[in-house]
Amino acid sequence: MLTAMICRRVRATVAAFLLAALTALGRAAETAPPDFAAFQRDTSPQVAAIVGWPAKKWAQIEPAVYALSLRHAAALAPLDAAARVQTLATLAGFIDRRRAATAKTPVFAPGRAVIGLLDPDRGLDPKEITALATAYDCSSTVYKKDADGETIAGVADAFLAAVRDAAAASTPTTIVVLGHGLPTEIQSYAIRFERLADALLDGAARRPPTARAGEGRAIDLGHIVLICDDCFSADFLVNLLTAIETRCRDGKLTLASPPTCVAGTNHGRVGFADFAEKFVPHFWKDVVELYFIRRPRPERIVLGNIFENVDHMMYGYGRAPRPPRRCPARDLARHRLTPEKTTTVGRMCLQRCHQTDRLFRPARTIAGWRASAGSASTPPRGSRVLVLSDQ
Repeated sequence: MLTAMICRRVRATVAAFLLAALTALGRAAETAPPDFAAFQRDTSPQVAAIVGWPAKKWAQIEPAVYALSLRHAAALAPLDAAARVQTLATLAGFIDRRRAATAKTPVFAPGRAVIGLLDPDRGLDPKEITALATAYDCSSTVYKKDADGETIAGVADAFLAAVRDAAAASTPTTIVVLGHGLPTEIQSYAIRFERLADALLDGAARRPPTARAGEGRAIDLGHIVLICDDCFSADFLVNLLTAIETRCRDGKLTLASPPTCVAGTNHGRVGFADFAEKFVPHFWKDVVELYFIRRPRPERIVLGNIFENVDHMMYGYGRAPRPPRRCPARDLARHRLTPEKTTTVGRMCLQRCHQTDRLFRPARTIAGWRASAGSASTPPRGSRVLVLSDQ
């Protein structure tokens, strides 16, 4: 009898817990915006009114606030509409304070080491990184499969070994990845976020042991800056940082400082690049334009330059520019289209040039488009920090 009573109580408790969980999930599903466009339409104006920032500044932070609203949908669900908006405004203020606190962190500066990883199949030249590094008195090593005897796996292993050594050393290091990406991997070299997390942690574990009072061994990756300019780079870096935190927690390690991560693309975004003789993703193209080509050059490039100048320069990408008077067929030859998508994308480009012009650039550059895993068949409307075209 006692056993039966206990079983009934356990079943009742479990049922109540499941009911509460399902109710919370239902509320979260009801309150979470279905997509970024809905967030921009229904929630973003209210949050923007509370923070009171200029439009460009809010546009920089808006995608991160949207991502947090999805990640914490269950916690936001019990709040009424006004409290949810106020909470999102508080999160936006937190992001802004973190940006301000890290604005002086060097990215390219005298004495830093630079490690580059370039996509093997496009016209990216190592000078895209080495010239910038030399201009700011940084040493540089660039990995790219371009020799006949090299393999994708071999270059990936060499790059990860360099990352491991950088994490083990005390030299401030900036790592730049340019190419193609997915939320879970550097697609150009099939490097999943778990492998990169392991390389960083394995290297950090080789440094002289330090510990905080009452805590386990401390892992310090604060001297590493990681820049990814490829599709879904924000999602990839979130996965990377989550893996680092999880491994530290499971291994009873104290994460004293994670690496500083810079994403050239927003959450859930694939993107655009310029195609001519070279394949240049827009984020990195603007870094080169602002801090190598233009004069006078600053003494160093810091995160504040990325937050302000580079992001402002990218502000118009992805929005409809003024339509051209015509869309000559010869311009289609400038697209770099995969064979299986040539007809479809070709028709789409002509259509979009005439109707919305979202794929035609006034400066005679055209961003080709190909649907990739997890992406829409057309560029997402309103994606401001653009994403390197997955061709």
